Amino acid sequence: MWTRSERFRADTDGPSDSANGGLGLAVTMRDVAKHAGVSPKTVSNVLSGFPHIRETTRSRVLASVEELGYQLNLSARNFRAGRTGIIGLAVPELSLPYFAELADAVINAAEQHGLTVMIEQTGARRERELTVLSSERGQLVDGLLFSPLALGPADVDHLRTTTPLVLLGERIFRGPVDHVAIDNVAGTQAAVEHLIAAGRRRIAVLGVHPGEEAGTAAIRYGAYLEAMAAAGLKPAKKLAMPAGPWHRSTGADAMEQLLAGGKRFDAVIGLNDTLALGAIRVLTRHGLRIPDDVAVAGFDDIDEARYSTPTLTTVDPSRKEIARLAVKLLVERMAGDRTEWREITAPYALRVRESTTGTAANA
Repeated sequence: MWTRSERFRADTDGPSDSANGGLGLAVTMRDVAKHAGVSPKTVSNVLSGFPHIRETTRSRVLASVEELGYQLNLSARNFRAGRTGIIGLAVPELSLPYFAELADAVINAAEQHGLTVMIEQTGARRERELTVLSSERGQLVDGLLFSPLALGPADVDHLRTTTPLVLLGERIFRGPVDHVAIDNVAGTQAAVEHLIAAGRRRIAVLGVHPGEEAGTAAIRYGAYLEAMAAAGLKPAKKLAMPAGPWHRSTGADAMEQLLAGGKRFDAVIGLNDTLALGAIRVLTRHGLRIPDDVAVAGFDDIDEARYSTPTLTTVDPSRKEIARLAVKLLVERMAGDRTEWREITAPYALRVRESTTGTAANA
């Protein structure tokens, strides 16, 4: 079910009693027109930003709007124009900090375009992701930002919706819709290369999904393997620890299993930050020093990474830039400004902190 990201304040065609001498009557566009000595159409043109209006007329209309306290009924206007003024954001799980912080960034970006955001949580379940793309859901919004996890390349035809659509996250599709992608490969490789440059050779990885061919886990684990091979290192399969949902608890469980198995390692990379943070908790509880005994890195640069103990070295996928670009592409698509689809990969940055260096070198 769609949930509103923020509660609408009811828009009326006019404000309140005070604008009408306490009579409780709503100020209408016709009232403004009469007060300004112009037609209602002229008032509408002024409020719509129509350029071919005399400046004196524009000033007179705006003065009447201010004096009478008139408020434009945007909901009614959007309805007449076939628009809602609302865009959707469908993400797997809001309890994961990355998606919660992404939602916040999307809401802020949408506000710059006068849009409200409605959020749906899919739980990374295929049937719910398909429901998000259904025509019935599309009637609720003017466009959709969608971060799928359960769908794969074989589902590409489901993306051919009448609702303007921009995909977020993994680059598992090649069209036919706009896509703002995370640079999972280069970002993960940068984190592994940083650990290798620090003298680490036995690097464990937390969060693998055995058998997965597409998706975040497969892409980031593949990038880890490539970085290790490029350095002439052969990673031990026993240092690749599975984890289901990428939560702190599963990161902690994976680390407990790694330690219980007596496996030697001098570094850990969590395929997301919450896995890495769970690992840090377990390593500390077992008396291991970070980064002296074990260096730890993550991916996502969630806000908590700056305040954990130690602070977490991580890959920043440019969450705010992803939100800005995605909303911009969606607005263009909603306006019919483009017909061709675009794929943009957001820039990443490696944030080096205490968990790999002992000092906050790049907070």
